[in-house]
Amino acid sequence: MIATRLRTARRAALVAALATIAVVGAPAAAQASTIYPPSGACTTSPATAQPGSTIDFECAAGTFSSNESVTVTVTGENGAGATIGMVRFAISTASEVVTSQTNGSLSPLDITLPSNASGTYNIAAISSTSAGGTAAVSITGANGLPVTGLDSGSMLGLWIGGGALVAAGAALGIAAIVRRRRDSD
Repeated sequence: MIATRLRTARRAALVAALATIAVVGAPAAAQASTIYPPSGACTTSPATAQPGSTIDFECAAGTFSSNESVTVTVTGENGAGATIGMVRFAISTASEVVTSQTNGSLSPLDITLPSNASGTYNIAAISSTSAGGTAAVSITGANGLPVTGLDSGSMLGLWIGGGALVAAGAALGIAAIVRRRRDSD
């Protein structure tokens, strides 16, 4: 009987504690938010580039606080081959810390794309006090068409493998026909 009363009292205390946490924690959770970068705060010039070319990345005034450290990151296929300013990185994503201007802008920053660049490169600028901004650059070939990273040389293995499968299927088909003819004679 005493054990039952203790269990009931513990359950009631647990329910009261959970209710208190829910009442106190709900307003705090409702105020929590994610800060997203403003659209168009940062730009690349030009928006399309060829492999190995240099682009400018900049952010508008008011994007950052005055004279604060801003981390600029380049992400894309072989992003380690990207050079920001005069520094080359040997990691999959290249990044560098620069300082914003007194008006909160980010001066044009030269970014040299890898010589084997393909696809789209996303460039982000963030700081400890602001959401920053993002921009992208698409890689095009000399003919102006997008470079997607697939060429006929990389298809050679698929052509050889596919040809071997077709030849094996034909050999099995011929063997089956010859076998049926022998069995019927």
